[in-house]
Amino acid sequence: MLNSTDFRKMAHQIADWMADYLENVEHYPVKSQVRPREIYEELPNLMPANGENFQEILKDFQEILMKGITHWQSPNFFAYFPANSSYESVLAEMMTATLGAQCMVWETSPAAAELEEKMMEWLKTACGLPENWHGVIQDTASSATLCALLSAREAYSDFQINQKGFEGYTNFRIYTSQQTHSSIEKAVKIAGFGKDNLVYLPVDEKFALVPDALEKAIEDDLKNGKIPLCVIASIGTTGSTAIDPLEKITTITQKYKIWLHVDAAYAGTATLLPEYRFMIKGLELADSYVFNPHKWMMVNFDCTAYYVKNKEVLIRTFEILPEYLKTQADSQVNNYRDWGIPLGRRFRALKLWFVLRSYGLRDIQKKLREQIQLAQDLKRKMEQHPHFEILAPVHLNLVCFRYKPHENISEEILNQINADLLQRINSSGKAYLSHTKLNGKYTLRMVIGQTYVLQKHVENTWELIQLLAQEQNTMLESQSS
Repeated sequence: MLNSTDFRKMAHQIADWMADYLENVEHYPVKSQVRPREIYEELPNLMPANGENFQEILKDFQEILMKGITHWQSPNFFAYFPANSSYESVLAEMMTATLGAQCMVWETSPAAAELEEKMMEWLKTACGLPENWHGVIQDTASSATLCALLSAREAYSDFQINQKGFEGYTNFRIYTSQQTHSSIEKAVKIAGFGKDNLVYLPVDEKFALVPDALEKAIEDDLKNGKIPLCVIASIGTTGSTAIDPLEKITTITQKYKIWLHVDAAYAGTATLLPEYRFMIKGLELADSYVFNPHKWMMVNFDCTAYYVKNKEVLIRTFEILPEYLKTQADSQVNNYRDWGIPLGRRFRALKLWFVLRSYGLRDIQKKLREQIQLAQDLKRKMEQHPHFEILAPVHLNLVCFRYKPHENISEEILNQINADLLQRINSSGKAYLSHTKLNGKYTLRMVIGQTYVLQKHVENTWELIQLLAQEQNTMLESQSS
């Protein structure tokens, strides 16, 4: 058990370890190479009866746990979407942990509440969002989407479902595209609508939602006694960063008076660039919007920016005021415990403040443009290669591709070839990619968005992909001869 003197000494030691780690992270195997249960089996079955020396704890951390870490901050991490970090954000997280504040209401930490309000205003202006909207920091886009669905439910029922339950309010329908994130289905189930009432709509050749299909689904449901409640549009789908045609969708949601939630979890950061604000044209006619600074804005997970047109609907959906939470300042401030699901709240605004001030808008924009350009350069190289195919438009910094060594290969075999290639890439420890399926095609995803990624990291990974693909093809040809 540490005392103040021990804490000071260990804190300096750990800070040195942190700096060393971040300086050398690209030399670690990007994806953890341990087998399932390996870490679990190396840990004791019971907690210690007596306290242990902290140096021994750190030793086990480095020797047991570190080998089971996948290094998301490696510049060779190209999988999923990134969970960004930066030196500034890490320092803010250290200070947040030290303060240990529970920021549920204004009175429990006025600075946390007022900094959060100001940071949401900064981002709103910097991203070109509607001026009259109101923002709050949620933990994840999944939580924000659930907030949107619950708000839509309560707005429709005049808050009667919260009061009395679903009696008299059934047959709600929620609409989204086939390419939407899995968190939509999860939120639909949690909100009590039922998975069967989530309507998946077809997409076009660019994997964006087809507005005509949306309107037809709404019309069909109205004829069958269903209640169209909410449409969820995606600005940058997870699979391919497809951009749903927001302006056309708003025409439909306005016509039928349906809540429109816009999920821009990853791509929303790109609206810091004026040239990408076309993606959110018509947003002022939506009802709620979410994007994640923790994905592509150098801010540590978790930090989600959630915006609503009508904050009173959001607050009435979630507010609850037991006597022990009443304060004299309630009528003058934002008590963010009523702006989302959990009562408890972390001081998330601090890391956002550190990053936005240290980088400034221009340097963040510069980094975004550089990474988008790296993706476009990689796309051109793949298009010029005779054995690689681009499988989706490269809107931002995600490249969706596959290896196709010969023309006359069935889709089934091609899928297996690319699944094997992905396994070989990730097993090498030199890079980490992920996959999706687009039109039934096993698709490799390479997203160039890690904070410290440089051109050399992209080029080295492209060389690795070509090398492993050729080795794989040589092996397949020798087996078939």
